[in-house]
Amino acid sequence: MTDESHNSGEFMSRSSLYQEFLAEREEILRHKWLESEKAGRDIGFERALLDWIRNYRDGWRNARRSQQCIHHN
Repeated sequence: MTDESHNSGEFMSRSSLYQEFLAEREEILRHKWLESEKAGRDIGFERALLDWIRNYRDGWRNARRSQQCIHHN
């Protein structure tokens, strides 16, 4: 592993934006699983992503921000 790739990996693991991306991705995958179970088949990532963005993203982000404010105070 080069110094540059090590530093890049270290930055990504500490980056709040990257951490936010990972948390959002986890929620989308959870939504995909739940909706696939309801449908009785795999609905696919793209469909789950679009449905989650339309129906849940704003609420999830607001709740996450509220939680972060509580933890910082």
